[in-house]
Amino acid sequence: RHRAQVGCLKCFLSCSKVGDPRPGQPYKGGNFCAFLPDNREGQKTAVLLKKAFEQGLIFQIKSFNGEERVTWGLIPHKTSWDGGKARNGYPDAQYLREVCTVL
Repeated sequence: RHRAQVGCLKCFLSCSKVGDPRPGQPYKGGNFCAFLPDNREGQKTAVLLKKAFEQGLIFQIKSFNGEERVTWGLIPHKTSWDGGKARNGYPDAQYLREVCTVL
């Protein structure tokens, strides 16, 4: 098995703000988990992702079938420990380099 850092967040129902698809309208939250390897590169990436979260860059609000929902933003996340790049999982030898470039 691999050692991993797992970050999970639960977003609750709230109201959107200026710049979102429908400012002032309520939106549904969700549960979000992401995986990073528990090594030096993974820890460095975790620090950068935390800063991005604090700046409101991790999530975005999108409209689906007339309903606003929280979704992952433009910063790529590994949402599975396996399945490869095609399934947002590992193995993906370039992920840490790519996400750090985005951040």
